[in-house]
Amino acid sequence: MTQFTGHAPIVVGTDGSDVSGLALRFALHEAQLRNTSLRAICAYDFTASRASSFGWLTVPDSYDLDTQIRDATYEAIARAVEEAMQELGGAPVEVEIKVEPGRPSQVLLDASADACLLVVGSRGSGAWGRLTLGSTSTEVVHHAHLPVVVVPSRTPVTPS
Repeated sequence: MTQFTGHAPIVVGTDGSDVSGLALRFALHEAQLRNTSLRAICAYDFTASRASSFGWLTVPDSYDLDTQIRDATYEAIARAVEEAMQELGGAPVEVEIKVEPGRPSQVLLDASADACLLVVGSRGSGAWGRLTLGSTSTEVVHHAHLPVVVVPSRTPVTPS
């Protein structure tokens, strides 16, 4: 049985990428240390109706692609959370998973209104990417009303 003390939750942005997996593990560990819950958020800014309006996709009215995408994403996040919890071990953490449409940075900021900490990954690709944050993490850092942790991608060390 998961113990939950009622403290403000930690919010983590997750999108299935390796970097968001690192952010998820960091957030889970932090939730264990703080004896609080975790809210895993996957935000997306793409829907079948939006794609259809641009002519990219034709979906019959009877086929609810948006619901199927949301459900599949929810299941993928649930698996990632379970794997991360097993990998970390330690105290169980109550986890709420949300898959929400909208601009990722705004969805994360809205989801963190009652949180104590917001955790996001930094995609960092290539030499230039390692020096910059992704657009979502940059927006979140600049507009958040609470502490934000940006978890960097792991960069392999290669001998010179």
